[in-house]
Amino acid sequence: MGLLGSNFVKAMLRKGDEVQVWNRTASRAKALEEFGAKALDDAADAVKDADIVHITLKDDATVDEVLSAASAGLTPGALIIDHTTTSAKGAIERTANWKAKGFTYLHAPVFMGPPNALESTGYMLVSGDQSVIEKASPELSKMTGMLLNLGPEEGKAAGMKLIGNLFLLAFTTGLSDALSLAKAQGIAAADVAELFNAWNPATAVSARLKRMTDANFSQPSWELQMARKDAGLMISGADSGGTSLVTIPAIAAEMDKWIARGHGSDDWMIISKENI
Repeated sequence: MGLLGSNFVKAMLRKGDEVQVWNRTASRAKALEEFGAKALDDAADAVKDADIVHITLKDDATVDEVLSAASAGLTPGALIIDHTTTSAKGAIERTANWKAKGFTYLHAPVFMGPPNALESTGYMLVSGDQSVIEKASPELSKMTGMLLNLGPEEGKAAGMKLIGNLFLLAFTTGLSDALSLAKAQGIAAADVAELFNAWNPATAVSARLKRMTDANFSQPSWELQMARKDAGLMISGADSGGTSLVTIPAIAAEMDKWIARGHGSDDWMIISKENI
C-alpha cells in the first residue's frame, strides 16, 4: 500500500469493487479503511476468499517474501497479478512456480505514477499465456489508460519495463546535464525550459531509433567527429563554470573508441552499432 498501490485501491473502491488490503507497515493499510477498504493484519487473511490478488512491491525478493506469507490464505485457482518492477528471470520463475501450485501468476508492470493509478490512466504491460491475459484483461483494462499485450513470451513485459525505465533514467540525467551546463554558462533554468518548449527533440526519438536499428550510419546528419568536438565543448564549459556532467564524459569516451576505429566521418549514432 505504497503510493501506487494505495491509489490503485482507491480507484477500485470508486468503481464499486470490494477490496481487502495488507501492508508490511500496517498503518498504510489502515489508512485506506476510511475509503472503504478492509485492512487485515495478516497477508494470508487479506487474500482469503479473493479471486484476484494484486501486489505492488519493491523487487523480486519482496514479491517472493509476501507471496510466501500470503500463500496459506490463497483461494484455489486465484489469479495473482503482480505490478512490481522485477527482473524478467524472476517473473518467468514465479509464473511457473505458482502454476505448479495451482495458481495463476501474471506479471503486469506499469508506466504510471500515483496520479495515473488513481485516475486509471498510463500504461500497463503484460506478456505470456494469452489465455491468461484474455481472462485478466477486463480487470486490468479498468486500471489503466492502455493495456499493452506484448505477446506470448514470458518475462517480456518485465524486460520491456526495465528498458522503458532505463530510457527515463538516461533522459532525466541528460536533462540534469543540460541544466548543469546552463548553470556553468550563466543561463537560467527557465530559459532552458523555454528552449525545450519551442524545440521538442522527443519528436525525433522514433526516427533515430529506426536509423539505429537500420544501421544506416554511412550518410551522416551529424558526423561523429563533430559530435565529439561538441561533447568536448560541453565538458570544458561545465568544468570552467564550476559544474560537472554525468552522462557526457561517458558518451565522449565511447565516441573516442569509434573514432579510433576509423569511423569519425560516419554518423555519430554508430556508437550504438554493437548493441543492435
